[in-house]
Amino acid sequence: MKEVRIGMIGYKFMGKAHSHAYRDLPMFFPDAPAPVMNAICGRDEAGVREAAKRYGWAHAVTDWRELVARPDIDVVDINAPSDAHKEIAVAAAKAGKHLLCEKPLALSLADAREMLAAAEAAGVKHMAGFNYRFAPAVRLAKKLIDEGRIGRIHHFRAVFLQDWLVDPGFPLVWRLKKEVAGSGSHGDLNAHLIDLARYLVGEIDEVAGMNETFVRRRPIAESMSGLHAQGSADGPAGEVTVDDATLFLARFAGGALGSFEATRFAAGHRCTNGFEINGSAGSVRFDFERMNELEVYFAGDAADVQGFRRVLATDPAHAYMEAWWPPGHTIGFEHTFVHEALELMEAIRDDRQPEPNFRDGIRCQEVLEAVDISIAERRWVAISELMEDARA
Repeated sequence: MKEVRIGMIGYKFMGKAHSHAYRDLPMFFPDAPAPVMNAICGRDEAGVREAAKRYGWAHAVTDWRELVARPDIDVVDINAPSDAHKEIAVAAAKAGKHLLCEKPLALSLADAREMLAAAEAAGVKHMAGFNYRFAPAVRLAKKLIDEGRIGRIHHFRAVFLQDWLVDPGFPLVWRLKKEVAGSGSHGDLNAHLIDLARYLVGEIDEVAGMNETFVRRRPIAESMSGLHAQGSADGPAGEVTVDDATLFLARFAGGALGSFEATRFAAGHRCTNGFEINGSAGSVRFDFERMNELEVYFAGDAADVQGFRRVLATDPAHAYMEAWWPPGHTIGFEHTFVHEALELMEAIRDDRQPEPNFRDGIRCQEVLEAVDISIAERRWVAISELMEDARA
């Protein structure tokens, strides 16, 4: 297989990131099947046609059903708002298309399970868009943990801190509406932290959480794109129906303790997506704002030189980096999507499921919903409670 034909639904923030990945992948990873950017879909005809021209898509359509039915599409890439994920994914699977869907996988655990069932019934490949797994420094952390070099894991603590909602005059965008987004910082940001926790440390057994919405009414958005929007302070306002911040504690199946914090109200933090993992023989520490670096501590070092060391994960010894630039020449946010697309292309070629896939999306959704239950009922919630619901 030399080519995989792509149809993409959504063309703004994530659409641009995915388009960039498809365009760059053949240049840097020529042995993988090449993505062919056949069709892009969006509701605004002028907007999607302009995106097709700018990003390099052959065709632009305004009806996702038309895109899903096209015979010249092998993969349907879904980066539309969360409320559209299930309907599109189920229809695309039934049409025999492979799937890439942004996180969170769906508005609810039940919807996510329906998406997986449709994909498995159709026998198609399915991938969930947890791009932060694909940073070389994160892959290095995974390698050190899997090789036992930091010992038995005791602690996982993670934060995803943003500040784009601190201004109470920021408009009411779709990410602040529960019926469209499903949740706020929890589903948007904690979803990434949960996936990283599962990838690096293992499954979560139980959780206890709390949340808050600091600004409950905002001006109606007149226009929006990505994390930017415009609205009038003198115009109509609407209710914010999602969380601004969610924090929770967790116990892992392997015995480690975890803490998670996601907020859009951390003034001064643009995208502080970070974790620290402490083991019996050492620690690792990562912050996406310095995504090429992993801080590493080994307890076995001589006493006079013990301490965290900065490892620049840009050498050929680090995942993916042999394809990029000479050591010390860093990569950025967009490259995580190139690596994600590479995993999908190779999985299709090799006839295997990519990782992470919809099963990982469901595991993440179970934790997200367990935290919601914990907040509503003010108690610890075991993830198995949601699993038992599935078996009933």
